[in-house]
Amino acid sequence: MQTFTTNLTPDAQRMIRSRGLGSLAERMGIEFLQLSAEHSVATMPAEGNLQPFGLIHGGAYVVLAETLGSFAANFYAIPLGKMGVGIEINASHSRSVTSGTVTGVCDAIHLGGSLVTHEIVITDDDGRRVSTVRITNFLKKLPVAPVAG
Repeated sequence: MQTFTTNLTPDAQRMIRSRGLGSLAERMGIEFLQLSAEHSVATMPAEGNLQPFGLIHGGAYVVLAETLGSFAANFYAIPLGKMGVGIEINASHSRSVTSGTVTGVCDAIHLGGSLVTHEIVITDDDGRRVSTVRITNFLKKLPVAPVAG
């Protein structure tokens, strides 16, 4: 079960508790600091997420970004009776990180009726941008369980 050492709102805590972070995000050490449809923040340690040359793996940045963007999209979609499913992601890595923690800041670009788009800026411990990611989620109706009877 996810523990909260951060100051998440009760709605954000409820969402993370109800669906969990997912086994990949948990293995990577991702921790949410803020969560809303418009603005979310999470961290990820370098340790355990390095490629053979000792740099954070580019795919790890993408996992951090997709986790942020997907949670933000679903924070927006679920009250509408919908769920967000990723349909496009684009990442540009601009700096290497070998240790410490990276922080992803996710901001909404577009919150619509069928598509939501977020930009995630990932920075190192010194506040330098290391990766920029854009993710678009399609909003589809939540599946409805059949009514017995």
